[in-house]
Amino acid sequence: MFEHSFQKRVRYGETDQMGYLYYGNYAQLYEIGRAELIRSIGLTYRDMEKEHGILMPVLSMNSRYVRPALYDELLTIKTFLRHMPEQNITFFHEIYNERNKLVNGGSVKLCFVEAETGKRSSTPEYLKEALQVYFK
Repeated sequence: MFEHSFQKRVRYGETDQMGYLYYGNYAQLYEIGRAELIRSIGLTYRDMEKEHGILMPVLSMNSRYVRPALYDELLTIKTFLRHMPEQNITFFHEIYNERNKLVNGGSVKLCFVEAETGKRSSTPEYLKEALQVYFK
């Protein structure tokens, strides 16, 4: 299993009138977690798209709201890969507040698509190689 953490503060413009992080913004936190996990292994979404011609569209997303995240709280976004990806890749997310209390949990399943043809493909070899150390 591979785990990565990243912190982000809740901004005023991301909250609703109760001062809670607006529920629709959790998908953006998941995206931050995915992008930073990929960056931590020496890759970026940009490189995957521009240099390797691989896109990663979302197939499904699940989200579970446990307690509200509040304006100006520093959140910790924990992102996990539980399995070596094959045809699809599923990221699991847990978001914690400053008191280390679980705020939200979710998962996002993506697939790999060749940008040039629009056809699905399996996990690129360079991604498998970068993740291999975590799944021995």
